[in-house]
Amino acid sequence: MPCGRTLLRLLAALVAGGAVAFLGYCVYLDRKRRGDPAFKRRLRDKRRGERPGAEARPAQLWNPAKNEKLQERFLQEVQMGELWLSRGEHRMGVEHLSNALLACGQPQELLKVFKHTLPPKVFEMLLHKIPLLCQQFEADMNEQECLEDDPD
Repeated sequence: MPCGRTLLRLLAALVAGGAVAFLGYCVYLDRKRRGDPAFKRRLRDKRRGERPGAEARPAQLWNPAKNEKLQERFLQEVQMGELWLSRGEHRMGVEHLSNALLACGQPQELLKVFKHTLPPKVFEMLLHKIPLLCQQFEADMNEQECLEDDPD
């Protein structure tokens, strides 16, 4: 029965070839996946989240000496907001105070100060502006990440 042996050899060769092709395809996809900058970013973010004590650590405090330009922008925005509010231009004042919130390292603390120092109407306007600020900040961060990930 030489025909049966040939058939078995052919079948074994096909199975071996299929296994090699499948492993080659897996290696190709893995290299492509690992070479993707978005994969590296997601993996880095995932590992940061899995670090023991990552949630136990307190948030790092803002270091004004390290971020002098940010501090200058923060102070300038607060001053401009106060100026516009003193002129009765609440919309422009809220715009500048919301920019100060973006530049601030501890926005929760700043909101507490604003709650006690601003008129209730202006503080409400500022609270309504916060979700828009968050969306704008996320869009800016996503755009910045795309620019950093782009090799060109």
